[in-house]
Amino acid sequence: MRIVESKFVKSAVTPKDYYPTAFAEIAFTGKSNVGKSTLINTLLNRKSIAKVSNKPGKTRLINFFEIRFKIDNKDLEGFFSFVDLPGYGYAKVSKTQRDSWKKMILTFFENRQQLRGVVALVDIRPKADPKDILMIQMLQSMNIPFMVAATKSDKIPKSKANAAIMKLKSGLHLNDQQIFVCSSLKKKGIENILNWITDRVIDFN
Repeated sequence: MRIVESKFVKSAVTPKDYYPTAFAEIAFTGKSNVGKSTLINTLLNRKSIAKVSNKPGKTRLINFFEIRFKIDNKDLEGFFSFVDLPGYGYAKVSKTQRDSWKKMILTFFENRQQLRGVVALVDIRPKADPKDILMIQMLQSMNIPFMVAATKSDKIPKSKANAAIMKLKSGLHLNDQQIFVCSSLKKKGIENILNWITDRVIDFN
């Protein structure tokens, strides 16, 4: 897939304000400091189309991005959307705010028929987080296709990467086809994620 053009289109909270598109959508979920905005920027080859902040928890709305793509070897072109969902699990906001974000994400999943898949970001360094496990269980229970991007692999020595991913995979109850090691800084795993997205988008078009 070749990204020809991308743009931010709007933010929303409730279904009545969602971006009214018939194109396929790929959503991004993860904890507030896991690097969702950075990964979206890397996938789109843009520096700041998704706003990155040093303060976790900045994404408090559902943000929609429209993308025009081409796949030259298939003579295929079209549009799809990225959706940046609010980060969850940030401790320095109120429980009321965290519950509001959770409801916002669940409502999006329940109301978006054009959703073709979810990229669930998790930090490769710690053991599986209960909040990430709950997110994956939610996706599984709703039969939403997903893949897990194990981010920040550049933060650990290469010699420890395999052990870290095996531990994380076991804790999240995933198989090899569901989890990819990635690093936005090193561009590691980006092609694998784009290939997964391509399969979902082609299936819709």
